[in-house]
Amino acid sequence: MNTHSPHYLVIWEFQVHPEAKLAFEQAYGPAGDWVRLFSRSSDYRGSQLLGDIDRPGRYLTFDHWTSREALRQFKQTHQADYEALDKQCEALTGNESLRGEFESLSASSST
Repeated sequence: MNTHSPHYLVIWEFQVHPEAKLAFEQAYGPAGDWVRLFSRSSDYRGSQLLGDIDRPGRYLTFDHWTSREALRQFKQTHQADYEALDKQCEALTGNESLRGEFESLSASSST
């Protein structure tokens, strides 16, 4: 990853209903509905879906963007599609929470 380019990361945590595991992984996975939606933006840098080994049904998503502003503009431009997909996916989870928003810090040469 290029540490000199802007980078913004959003982390979400989900507790997925056991019967919805496959549908959740398809919607949030690397070729899923969210990636297809986010890919409409040239500022989207990809997503990762991680499953907890010790707590079945617990997942984290890592969504990478160039900046917080880029994500804000994307949500504004694609608000109807974003909200529709979010509502569609609500039934898959028992709990969804934003774990944090992070941005890369300037890389120092002392590493």
